[in-house]
Amino acid sequence: MASTDILFKPFRYKSLNLPNRICMAPMTRSQSPDQIPNDKVAAYYKARAAGGTALILTEGTAPEHKGATNDVNVPHFWGKESLDGWAKVVKEVKSVGGHIMPQLWHQGILRHEGTGPHPEARSSSPSGLSRKDKQITEPMSDSDIADVIDGFAKSATYAKELGFDGVELHGAHGYLIDQYFWEETNQRDDAFGGSLEARSNFAAEIARGVRKATGPDFPILLRFSQWKQQDFTARLAHTPQQLETFLKPMIDAGVDIFHCSTRRFWEPEFEGSDMNLAGWTKKLSGLPTMSVGSVSLNMDFVTGFRQAGAEVSGIDKLIEMMERGDFDLIAVGRALIANPDWAHKVRDGKLNELTAYDPKMLAELV
Repeated sequence: MASTDILFKPFRYKSLNLPNRICMAPMTRSQSPDQIPNDKVAAYYKARAAGGTALILTEGTAPEHKGATNDVNVPHFWGKESLDGWAKVVKEVKSVGGHIMPQLWHQGILRHEGTGPHPEARSSSPSGLSRKDKQITEPMSDSDIADVIDGFAKSATYAKELGFDGVELHGAHGYLIDQYFWEETNQRDDAFGGSLEARSNFAAEIARGVRKATGPDFPILLRFSQWKQQDFTARLAHTPQQLETFLKPMIDAGVDIFHCSTRRFWEPEFEGSDMNLAGWTKKLSGLPTMSVGSVSLNMDFVTGFRQAGAEVSGIDKLIEMMERGDFDLIAVGRALIANPDWAHKVRDGKLNELTAYDPKMLAELV
């Protein structure tokens, strides 16, 4: 196995000071009854930080907007009891020298009306479309858009007040921000629709609102993907030039780090280069990037997260890509569910001691 030293170089950006490049990918666990992260949630994240993971990205949490989630067991990032729960999580992670950011996740039209902790709330959508040809609800009005932006900004403010190290905005996988990115679900003809650049404006305005609420040094991450859970072959940008156009409004709005979600980190994004999405995003934006996708496992997470297990695989390709500077950070998902001390085992050359991932591990927080 190649030297893993590159994974254990410190990473510094603004107020973020990490001892290594290993992050925990956000993974929905739905184990926060009444939307309150409890002691089990705190212990779950603490164990990964104690095991050497430099930065914990929490499971998706609902920003302060009643239509954000369809799941009564997904934690809120607003309301006194939920925030008190998150305060305990931060305390536990920090007690072992860890760093942590909440991921703010609005489901948009994928949250069916009548579901979740606030069934009375209307679901949000740029055009009311689940796909281009299927009308589900009314398009978001200007005041609806302002309310969602304000909800993200308020929750980011709570994160800063609680001592989190930044926030991540979930703009991937077909959820609300991504519904604005995607032409099939965004048929608006105002400033938030039309061209690829204009379809990035909703995310940019959320980032701008978060930046205004939290100040210049509070790190803002934005996770995006080309694929959607509704369509694995979907693409926002078909060329590097289109990707640059897509990214510009978010860069201008103050996004600090792009978390580029792919199902398999080693797969090239565009013809003629073996760089992945994170590599291209770093090259075009000049900003740090985080890659993700089946790290140290032999099956992608869409196939393997709930339905099938995944065996341990090597990380030589990951090391090669990081050594040549393709991206700055790597997010590890299912392998960290199976191995809270994944980082320590990798550091100590004990990949052969890693436990394979089994979806039965989702039954409880360990």
